[in-house]
Amino acid sequence: MSVDVVVGLQWGDEGKGKISYVLSRGAEAVARFQGGANAGHTVKIGETRYKFNMLPAGCLAGPRPVIASGCLLDPEAFEKELQLLQTSGHRHQPLVSMGAHIVLPMHRELDGRLESLRGSSAVGTTRRGIGPAYADKMLRVGIRVGDLLSRRSLGEKVEFLRRLHGVEPGVDFEKLEKLLRPFAGNVQGFLNEVVESGGRVLLEGAQGTLLDIDHGTYPYVTSSNTISANGFVSTGLPISRKGQIIGVTKAYTTRVGAGPFPTEITGPTAETIREKGGEYGTTTGRPRRIGWLDIPALRYACMVNGVDTVAVTKSDVLSGLPTVKACVRYVVDGVETNCFGDFLHRLDEVQPVYEEFRGWSVDEDGLRRAVEKGWDELPPNLREYLEWLEKQLRVNISIASVGEEASLTVTRR
Repeated sequence: MSVDVVVGLQWGDEGKGKISYVLSRGAEAVARFQGGANAGHTVKIGETRYKFNMLPAGCLAGPRPVIASGCLLDPEAFEKELQLLQTSGHRHQPLVSMGAHIVLPMHRELDGRLESLRGSSAVGTTRRGIGPAYADKMLRVGIRVGDLLSRRSLGEKVEFLRRLHGVEPGVDFEKLEKLLRPFAGNVQGFLNEVVESGGRVLLEGAQGTLLDIDHGTYPYVTSSNTISANGFVSTGLPISRKGQIIGVTKAYTTRVGAGPFPTEITGPTAETIREKGGEYGTTTGRPRRIGWLDIPALRYACMVNGVDTVAVTKSDVLSGLPTVKACVRYVVDGVETNCFGDFLHRLDEVQPVYEEFRGWSVDEDGLRRAVEKGWDELPPNLREYLEWLEKQLRVNISIASVGEEASLTVTRR
């Protein structure tokens, strides 16, 4: 069997948790492949909301949850989510890569200090210690899950970090070893064995393409590679096993923290979308910035990820608006362009050019009819918007999420 990958096509918060849950049905394993507890994925099943910061949200559908070596393990978040799995009746024990690096309290302290030093140029991190922990990884001084199990060089590493950063690690390593030992293992071997034996694996990304450390809106990015290719690097699965790359986008755009945002809007329309869409960070609770859909940015994200199909979420949030807009190109220095990549370094200078669409309105009963009967039951104006988007991206749209609850998903056949 092949390996499918779910990635965000915007600045994160696209609804990947729900889409991963839907696509994880029937999979043997679902692996989180980057980031740490700075990510927040929510799945609503019935009246219950399950919020994940560390484990892949798709595991609620039944597959074994895996944390790959490209992730940063936050022990506190991991322990809380173990309890969440138990209360949900999940039957598989998580598997954590021995190569995954551990976020220590010292990293959170350093993260806060760095943001304070930046002053008005602060990136707007979650202050969860992600950047400093990845920095230690690249400096080859980080502490990995496997280090806890061997213990031989742990003391030397801890002392080096203490001298390097000038702060205490702030953790009981014996307690940490006791927590993680039952879950640590050979992720590369396990996932390859699943695929070779005919099982299905889903790789779940965090954040979004435009927050990628190399391909995003640097420096207002996260500290890891968020694009699909990193799913294979992080898990040790060969790229030849690639199946479908599923890109997830909202029907509009949001962004948390600082950084350029060409289609950002303010005022009553933005407030309506924010409140109706619950646009507050799962991890931080911060209000998200609101904007219209950005076609040049989406085309760029589809390109760098090699997207095969798109899932569009939160189209129901725009229901009731008289008009809906989408940016089709930019004006830069008086010249029109539809190329995002050429102006990645100066996005704060571009002016969006919009196309307008007639709004749609549908009640919950209408949405449920669409879920039961299919794509053709969606409101005509919404279908027109989605089909226009499909032509713009030159990638088929196979899923439309029309509500927060997991069952409110329309699959296009």
